[in-house]
Amino acid sequence: MSKQFVKDLKIGSYVQSQFVVVDIRELSFSSPARSGEYFLKLLLGDISGTIKGIIWDRSLVGEKIRLNDVLFVTGEVKEYYGLQLVISSYNKVEKEKINRNFFQASSSRNTEEMWNRLKEIVKQDITEKNLSQLLEIFYEDYELVEKFKLSPAAKVIHHNYLGGLLEHTLEVVEICRHISELYARQVDKSLLMTAAVFHDIGKIEEYDLDSLTFEQTDRGRLLGHISIGMDILRKMLAKLPLFPGDLKMKLEHMIISHHGEKDWGSPEVPQTFNAFTLFHADLLSARLKQFQQVMEKNQGNTSGWTEWDRFLERRIYTGDSRREES
Repeated sequence: MSKQFVKDLKIGSYVQSQFVVVDIRELSFSSPARSGEYFLKLLLGDISGTIKGIIWDRSLVGEKIRLNDVLFVTGEVKEYYGLQLVISSYNKVEKEKINRNFFQASSSRNTEEMWNRLKEIVKQDITEKNLSQLLEIFYEDYELVEKFKLSPAAKVIHHNYLGGLLEHTLEVVEICRHISELYARQVDKSLLMTAAVFHDIGKIEEYDLDSLTFEQTDRGRLLGHISIGMDILRKMLAKLPLFPGDLKMKLEHMIISHHGEKDWGSPEVPQTFNAFTLFHADLLSARLKQFQQVMEKNQGNTSGWTEWDRFLERRIYTGDSRREES
């Protein structure tokens, strides 16, 4: 049976399809007649979006449903403060039978092309020998590189898909490259480009790649990608005992300050020109991708405006209103 995607479901749709469990809650009935009884409220998803799922009859529940389970669901779509899928039966899908393409988006850009482009820029622009040696140590760690190519840059907000970390990193590197031409006297190009490559490397261990919804690992939750990234960087630096201490300090400062503000999770604020540049390059890549993804999500909206986005805190004018054509 072919996959039914969330975006295509309408009131009255009869559903027999796979969905991943994004959220699950046990709630009590509000009716006094059913006091003490509970139902399950799920959030089911696929690559196209999410929909509420309801299991009214707890006798239908066999093996415990967990986050990231993929369920083959039978039910009907109804209206109750938005669409909800009332589930009449379900079965867990075995891991080897899951088509991950139904649930995880990938970068629209070719992974190997992005990786080769990144290495090309690094070769051209990082001329300081110690930093070049540091990049070579990175390239030689096959497992690290493969995770770097595959990881998302975020769970929700931006570049939240397979290959997203590499795509975001390449964007930051390209932005830094342009800024270094505009501010050639103030920027240490080799240092800036190296920090741009490594600024988010901790995300390879922050997100669980086996999770269809990119759940955070225990380490990711407890330490965060900045601390994890510093640990990865220092392990590589330990292989270069003659690496200059002052250069190491400047590079580490750029990594720990790249979120820009302490309220945004940055252990320190940028206090060098290079660190301040990296922060803004990182922010620009993230914000523009957010804008792009919101616009793409709202393609086909005839009002000329997207829906309200809680992260950008605005609606976006797309200029696609059909009223303008009349």
